[in-house]
Amino acid sequence: MWGALLRRGGRGPGCLRGLASGGPPWSQVVSEAEKIVGYPTSFMSLRCLLSDELSNIAMQVRKLVGTKHPLLDTARGFVYDSRNNLQMRGLVVLLISKAAGPSTADISFQHNMVSGIYSSQRSLAEITELIHTAFLVHRGIVNIGELKSCDGPLKDMQFGNKMAVLSGDFLLANACTSLAQLQNTKVVELISSAIGDLVQGIYYENSKSSEENCLTDDICISTWKEQAFLSHSALLAKSCQAAMELAKHSAEIQDMAFQYGKHMSMSHKLHSDLQPFVKESSTDTMAFSLNSAPAVLHQEFLGREAWIKQIREAQGKGNIMDYKKLFSNPFIRRTLVSEKAYFKLQGAIKAGKGVTSAIDLCRFHGNRALAALERFPPSEARAALANIVYAVTRFP
Repeated sequence: MWGALLRRGGRGPGCLRGLASGGPPWSQVVSEAEKIVGYPTSFMSLRCLLSDELSNIAMQVRKLVGTKHPLLDTARGFVYDSRNNLQMRGLVVLLISKAAGPSTADISFQHNMVSGIYSSQRSLAEITELIHTAFLVHRGIVNIGELKSCDGPLKDMQFGNKMAVLSGDFLLANACTSLAQLQNTKVVELISSAIGDLVQGIYYENSKSSEENCLTDDICISTWKEQAFLSHSALLAKSCQAAMELAKHSAEIQDMAFQYGKHMSMSHKLHSDLQPFVKESSTDTMAFSLNSAPAVLHQEFLGREAWIKQIREAQGKGNIMDYKKLFSNPFIRRTLVSEKAYFKLQGAIKAGKGVTSAIDLCRFHGNRALAALERFPPSEARAALANIVYAVTRFP
């Protein structure tokens, strides 16, 4: 095991139980947490999303209907996304703000609190969501050189790329403007560095340059964790820390908030990576990545050469597998490889030690997140934060 479980037992907002005791499902966790912070966070960035500028962009995006441009999937996610919960980051910022409560260092502005949360902390939660959404939109840019005729007309795909760039930039610009309005230099530095981390993480994800390198490049779990922190954890971790700074909490509380955000989001990323391998249905064809944690750990146990051999065996004779595409944009679907190769690769990873090790690692980070929560006073908000950890560390 990657770490010992926290103490078991105990119920109610004042107790943190061990991961082995489970918890409520994700949808229930989010619903209950939103009641604690005062309003549904699905409407958190509604002021920006309903602005005239973005409404005009939305009208233009309708021209992409009928194509396979990924910007359409991102746009649908703004309306309804029950699985990925795009607003999770803002919700965590609000919960940890309420869990920490007001600081005893400065009580002069406690009149600005609503439902136990400062207005500046609510603004920060919105900023965090806008930044995350902006990068989601920017990830919707497609490589025109790799398009097929079935993806849609070339002019429409080029138009979709332009809209992805412009709408992502618009959201990011709004976030930066709101960030400056907080008038807190340290918070600006924290969130600016998180944006830099996101850019660096995405760069690493897309840094494979040639087919030959794709076959020889190696990635260990420590490298995976570094990259996962940059692209998935840094924003939430630093936003949680910034929320404590806005309330003038001590450096110790700020660090605990950072640790919770970091380890909870790492658990969330691992949970997401594991879904294609732990689903009970054998007919599930959910995309998986050769750079996901289960695959990376499988490779570590198996050895790089043996892993590449498995990939080639899954390919079979007479079929050409695009290794560059597998590793640089490594989501394995039936559309990328044959059905036989898809299930063979998935089965090879399931049969190895990578999946169980990834589950252990997910629970390790979950326990680290729970340990950070111990520093906060017992409350409904703290219990909700713990329930989020339980939800992302539960597996069938």
